Amino acid sequence: MASSIVSFSGLKSINSVRLPFSARTKVVKPLLSLLLRTAPIASMSYEKELTAAKTAASVAARLCQKVQAALLQSDVQSKSDKSPVTVADYGSQALVSFVLERELQSESFSLVAEEDSGDLRKETGQEMLERITKLVNKTLSSDETYNVSPLSAEDVVKAIDSGKSEGGPLGRHWVLDPIDGTKGFLRGDQYAIALALLDEGKVVLGVLACPNLPLASIGSHDQHSSQNQVGCLFYAKVGCGTYMESLDGSSPIKVNVSAIDNPAEASFFESFEAAHSLHDLSGSIAKKLGVQAPPVRIDSQAKYGALSRGDGAIYLRFPHKGYREKIWDHAAGSIVVTGSSHEEDDWRGMK
Repeated sequence: MASSIVSFSGLKSINSVRLPFSARTKVVKPLLSLLLRTAPIASMSYEKELTAAKTAASVAARLCQKVQAALLQSDVQSKSDKSPVTVADYGSQALVSFVLERELQSESFSLVAEEDSGDLRKETGQEMLERITKLVNKTLSSDETYNVSPLSAEDVVKAIDSGKSEGGPLGRHWVLDPIDGTKGFLRGDQYAIALALLDEGKVVLGVLACPNLPLASIGSHDQHSSQNQVGCLFYAKVGCGTYMESLDGSSPIKVNVSAIDNPAEASFFESFEAAHSLHDLSGSIAKKLGVQAPPVRIDSQAKYGALSRGDGAIYLRFPHKGYREKIWDHAAGSIVVTGSSHEEDDWRGMK
């Protein structure tokens, strides 16, 4: 079965790219660090950790959906005010931290995440902290999974700051992007809550909650079709494949990457924002490969989820010079894609 191509290097020339399409088309590994290499099949099941991660991402997604709905009603997305996505970022991180620590009480806890509470602890951040605290408590009470007393503002900032771990190649570390795709979030488009677990420097499980991604294939079609039910939860555990279910909790289905091995029939994904990837370079590579379909541009790691179920055959990402990829930008998506395929090589064809 053919797999999908994913690329993340900042190459200067199309001539330096070797992207073979053959019966063993390759998934290109993100060129980030040792931490993004998926592990061989491990003796540990990670079942409890996966269940906790799915719960955490789903609860955080509900908070984000509330904030985005209010955002779109107020039309703030057309203004310079980014406070709604900031509130959702902090609130999402606080909830993921709270759920993971509660579900995994017997385990040491390390979370590498994007946010910290420094600005919230300042006098100028008190109003925002109050909004976040109310939103976190409202989400927890409406979820009914956790029968807990309302969290205080201090509880919330402590939960946020649980994400200040520096990680490393030893031990276990959770990696979180509380809202991946903030510009998509502000526009009312795609975003994802991306959560992964690293064990001894290797990604062993990943969860992507994609509140606006249709359950049906998007392919080259409209991402916002009213006929499609939206809200997907993708998850993968090392050696066990990739699964998708609705955020509402439908029965999971196993997904697989595209089987297309003819580039003329392939479609490819790339970042929605030109600031995030070199669209001209991606277009040149697609043309050289013989890809005829126009690119499907999607915000966030929702691309990884769509790729894992075969909506597209290729994902090209070439960051601008000087941009440094963060581990939370790809860790969860990486294993979601490789879990639904069979091989993972980098752009040079190397393991």
